[in-house]
Amino acid sequence: MSTLAPDADPLLARPNADRLAYATGMLLDAQDFSDEQTYHRGRLARALAFLAGPGTLAGLRVEHVPASADQVEEIRVQPGLAVDRLGRLIELPREACLRLPRWFEALAGVAGSGASALAQASYDDLGGFVSQRFADSGTALPARALVADVFLRFVACPRGLTPSFAQGPFDALNAVSIARLRDAYELQLIARPGLDTGYDGLPLPPGTAPLGDATATREARRDALQDAVLLGWSASGHAGGDGGLEPAPEHPAELVDRSAVFLARVLLPVDGATPPARTADTPLVDNWGRRFLPPAALFAQWAGS
Repeated sequence: MSTLAPDADPLLARPNADRLAYATGMLLDAQDFSDEQTYHRGRLARALAFLAGPGTLAGLRVEHVPASADQVEEIRVQPGLAVDRLGRLIELPREACLRLPRWFEALAGVAGSGASALAQASYDDLGGFVSQRFADSGTALPARALVADVFLRFVACPRGLTPSFAQGPFDALNAVSIARLRDAYELQLIARPGLDTGYDGLPLPPGTAPLGDATATREARRDALQDAVLLGWSASGHAGGDGGLEPAPEHPAELVDRSAVFLARVLLPVDGATPPARTADTPLVDNWGRRFLPPAALFAQWAGS
């Protein structure tokens, strides 16, 4: 299935919130209808971006599926729903997969003559590169592993053709144009070189610290909440803003689409050779480093109401 270029979505330009003003007898063209869609999409996206923020709304669990007689080894993502950094909904209606052997071979193929891409993304001490929940689970970490992250990004897929006037300096009676655009997705598995004790490449929590604590007074919790709202406006990515999205802390330099959502970290056990080769040990998947966006119903259930 083909996809449009990432910059083809007008929401990436963060347009101002201009609504069409209609009048009887006015002439409308395709751009007017496109601007109408952009206004409504943009307003919904802004609301979701601030109400929920980027992250997982439901599902999207990442799993390792071992190879078998009738199964290629995969990194599989379960169906689910996410919100990206621009507030766009990304939905996986069914399971999606990344074929791990093919990905590893492709990564090995781009290795240079010096320090290879595989070696740069392989680490001995992995304890600082997993989420706290994964560390607390007591899962034994491999002695050495290649670290790679799974990202999900929004794409638009052209669907169908319909007769239309020829575009540009052409004279044709049988011209066609795209009839529909389907909101779709793309999965990416990206190796993570450059991690160290000062940078683990995982998303930062929504706030620097919890809003108050169990010992704080009611007034202190109120003050913390109000201050968080007043300081919650992001200088990057708002409607009518200048410049592109700043990379998020979890985004590697080679990730072009800075609206992509982090899903999980994959640890592929490797040996100490140059370049590293995979071992027989099972890859580990850490699903807990992502941002979770629990709906209000879950908060009510958690509170026992």
